Amino acid sequence: MAEEEPKKVESETPSEPPLPPVAPAPAPEAVEPPKDVAEEKSVIPPPLEEKGEAPESAEAKSTKGSVNRDAVLARVETEKRISLIKAWEESEKSKAENKAHKKLSAVVSWENSKKASVEAQLKQIEEKLEKKRAQYVEKMKNKIALIHKTAEEQRAMIEAKRGEDLLKAEETAAKYRATGTAPKKLLGCF
Repeated sequence: MAEEEPKKVESETPSEPPLPPVAPAPAPEAVEPPKDVAEEKSVIPPPLEEKGEAPESAEAKSTKGSVNRDAVLARVETEKRISLIKAWEESEKSKAENKAHKKLSAVVSWENSKKASVEAQLKQIEEKLEKKRAQYVEKMKNKIALIHKTAEEQRAMIEAKRGEDLLKAEETAAKYRATGTAPKKLLGCF
């Protein structure tokens, strides 16, 4: 759009040299906040109404050319300001994105460190429990071994007592046979 306007100016005022196209300046780091819309409107002059009359004098031509040039310069200035505002907006958006990304990264790293800490505590607790379990298993095995040993001792004592009782019964029976007397106590058989 800005390129079409200078072409019109050239065709209307051939005596003036063509204006070089103005490239938008790179956005500086610190951009002023956008100006009020009212200020922008005051900078842009209202479009000139052309009457059906042809300018007759050189003075009228130069006035018309300077007005067109002023309008083009005002338009270029407005476009420059708009591009600076857009650049500032993009810069602010990227700053906000970077800030949010940095905070999200901090939250993720905090979460990971806390998870690792809790998992380490869990592992320690599991190791302690495993150690206690092993100790309890050892104690229970020792108790079982002690019970088995006690039972074996009791069995051995019972077997010894039975052997003594059988021997005593055989000796007493041999004595009764030798003497020919009957036992005084009967074991309830008869």
